[in-house]
Amino acid sequence: MSDDATRPQADAIDWPPSWPRVLDAEFGSPVSGDYRARPEDFMVEEVLDFAPEGEGEHLWLSIEKRDLTTAMVVKELARLCEVSPRVVGYSGMKDRVAVTRQWLSVQLPGREAPEGLGDALAERGVRVLERARHPRKLKRGVHRANRFRLRLTGPVVDDAGLAARWERLLERGVANYFGPQRFGPDGRNLLRARSLLARGWRKRDDRDGMLLSAARSFLFNELLAERIREGSWDRLLPGEVANLDGSASQFSIAAPDAELEARAARLDLHPSGVLWGTEARWRVTRRWPARHTWPAASRRCARASSRPASAWGVARCACVWSRRALRVVTASCGLPSRCPAAPSPPRYFEN
Repeated sequence: MSDDATRPQADAIDWPPSWPRVLDAEFGSPVSGDYRARPEDFMVEEVLDFAPEGEGEHLWLSIEKRDLTTAMVVKELARLCEVSPRVVGYSGMKDRVAVTRQWLSVQLPGREAPEGLGDALAERGVRVLERARHPRKLKRGVHRANRFRLRLTGPVVDDAGLAARWERLLERGVANYFGPQRFGPDGRNLLRARSLLARGWRKRDDRDGMLLSAARSFLFNELLAERIREGSWDRLLPGEVANLDGSASQFSIAAPDAELEARAARLDLHPSGVLWGTEARWRVTRRWPARHTWPAASRRCARASSRPASAWGVARCACVWSRRALRVVTASCGLPSRCPAAPSPPRYFEN
């Protein structure tokens, strides 16, 4: 039987989704507020664990961008350097409505950067902070962390319980949902992804992979939401694949013992969830090993089966499944503070 013969019917996707928050059961719904009204309200700095070596065919640029996506800067840098965007590297995509700092690389073997590159980028809202050579392209996902500074305004500023909620997040960690920007305004990226996956994903229809990423992120968020509803999002289950905090290190757990549970409680280990892909589909439809009847893996299957068309469509693409921690730690965070110079004092959160 062909794949087309087993194609599921399109998933019904309601927007906005009703994904639960982890603190509502304890504190109730949060007081409303506003954030990111302007780019300066959200500042992000990407942190690498290493520095360029100083020589090589790749030019690395530390940049600060305002009101631009990373993809926009990549395209502009490639244009100015007269190269394909494929030879421009970056570790992570950064928000548009923000002031963000990150490294980019561009392959320029045997030649210097175009004269006036920094000035040309500055005209488009990109400041070059530092530049250096390196033998290799900057790869996706190699940064250690992101530092954030977020400005809040509105009724939440005067909420007496805000500090307590914040402290609780520091103690428990934060649910590692993909944010709404991943799905586009009113979830339009996700709806477009559904249509594209239904007829068969092709690279030429989704050059930067934005729609495919939206579908995979949606499936992950569905799994995380289910774990939050059942109260297991921050606990290790039998058959769990644990993620070591602050690293990409992962390992399987047959049955969590007291030591592993203690490490999870002090935020050293986190449960993880699947970013759906080809191997995940093979394991479900071809030969699901006995160990995947354990609770952690059976939940993964259940959430995928609740969105069968999305899972099926993503699995037919070239992306390989991977894992993402269900929880992220807000380490070394500043407590909420006010800006006394403002007429209606906002609150600032730093991580």
